Amino acid sequence: MTLSLVAACLWAVVASLIALGPRRFHWPAAWGLIALGVPIVGWVTWENGPVLGLIVLAGGVSVLRWPVRRLFARIGAGER
Repeated sequence: MTLSLVAACLWAVVASLIALGPRRFHWPAAWGLIALGVPIVGWVTWENGPVLGLIVLAGGVSVLRWPVRRLFARIGAGER
């Protein structure tokens, strides 16, 4: 297992632990997870190829589904 996949697994563990915490920390933590997750996805894609990169991206989106939903809602509201 490459170092980038280890980093992605650690990111997922940290995200799960944050989800267990108090609700008031979820949004600030989500921004931190996004800031760390984007470079990790790029690193995984660079070292392991686009298939594993897409798998890690899908895992990150499943963990951070509320920020993604709000982004799509804002994009949809801006078109009207």
